[in-house]
Amino acid sequence: MAAHTHADEDAAARRDLAVRAAVEQGLVGGADSAEPLTCLLDTAGIRSSAAALTSAFADALAPGTPVLHAFAVKAAPLVPVLRLLADAGLGCEVASPGELALARAAGVPAGRTVLDSPAKTVAELREALALGIAVNADNPQELERLDALVGAGPARSPIGVRINPQTGAGTIDALSTATSTSKFGIALRDPGAREWLVRAYLDRPWLTRLHVHSGSQGVPLALIAEGVRELHALAEEINGAAGRRQVDTLDIGGGLPVNFASDEHTPRFDAYVAALREAAPGLFSGAYGLVTEFGRALLAKHGLVLARVEYTKTSGSRPIALTHAGVQLATRTAYAPAAWPVRILAYDAKGVPRAGEPVAQDVAGPACFAGDLLATARELPRLAPGDLIGVPDTGAYFFTAHYGYNSLPRPAIHGFTVGPEGRVRFALARPAQSIEAIVAEAGAAHAEALL
Repeated sequence: MAAHTHADEDAAARRDLAVRAAVEQGLVGGADSAEPLTCLLDTAGIRSSAAALTSAFADALAPGTPVLHAFAVKAAPLVPVLRLLADAGLGCEVASPGELALARAAGVPAGRTVLDSPAKTVAELREALALGIAVNADNPQELERLDALVGAGPARSPIGVRINPQTGAGTIDALSTATSTSKFGIALRDPGAREWLVRAYLDRPWLTRLHVHSGSQGVPLALIAEGVRELHALAEEINGAAGRRQVDTLDIGGGLPVNFASDEHTPRFDAYVAALREAAPGLFSGAYGLVTEFGRALLAKHGLVLARVEYTKTSGSRPIALTHAGVQLATRTAYAPAAWPVRILAYDAKGVPRAGEPVAQDVAGPACFAGDLLATARELPRLAPGDLIGVPDTGAYFFTAHYGYNSLPRPAIHGFTVGPEGRVRFALARPAQSIEAIVAEAGAAHAEALL
């Protein structure tokens, strides 16, 4: 790939330019540097993904169909990211008071915010209804709470119910939300559930939405589309029983998988839309407004962990590179490496891609437990102290959601842009956590409390 390809055309080239610039500008450095670790976000790439999502649906939907693409805040709970996505036309899907506060801090309007969670408190529901935030109820008991909160008058918020279509699992059990025993939503195929749901809508004219989230990493497009097809069929059944268009909006969730094996962006949003059109063509007729809730698919490919190799050693004849990136940033990889493998890119101390004969070596993190490994027996140019490793595709659910093992500090996160002449500009999205902040968070102000 050409080193000076335009920022919108060549993400891999942008990444390598950013790595070298990060070294030159002191964001990360060698053994004498105080910065052994930093994390980067490609802002042009994020905008490109947002545009791909919005255009894929716009091209397929009937003209005038209302659509809200709500970013799943859990994937990257960073106010500057939410602000960037809002500027690109997206709203927010939140699942906690903290995530709602982040969305509001980013300036996302209530009318472009959706609240999902399997365990909402009365206080959370009351706040959402007061603000006019869309709510998806998870279960019959939550509906009873909403009965009391909504009362006899019209609800200010759009309200729906989440269903579990029970269409099956993908390759990662812990992320499969549409299994027969999933904790999410009302199990559609359980005895009597479908009839109960239809009656629940007929008894509550203020229920105007239906929600499903059948996708996630490891779930094929056809299986995701099957869950959406079940949602559309249920909406048609409810509206037929009501004799009117009571359900007017379908929230089809997110969960588009990401390719972690290479730089290729696949599957793409247009392929997802094509799968939906085949499975549920009525979804695109204009009869229903749509809401989506993508997270990983929008951010993952645009994040990079950049960490210094502090030491190298050999154990059992295997070379090991000890770095500053590990379980605190790639928690799922450390605990479930088969399900969450990551790529490793080797750079020299100047940020230049390292050449050389590949050697099988472990890439380890700084935490004090044996499983803190980013890669095992990975074929890479032989790493040396002062080199850098890059871990791409980490823009969602990796360094954005820090795990405080060993009280390791949260790293700085910088967004970057690449100008037409290859000049890289960085913008601080989140500062590195100070040691003083770690101590304060650990209760230093209450040191005598337990004596």
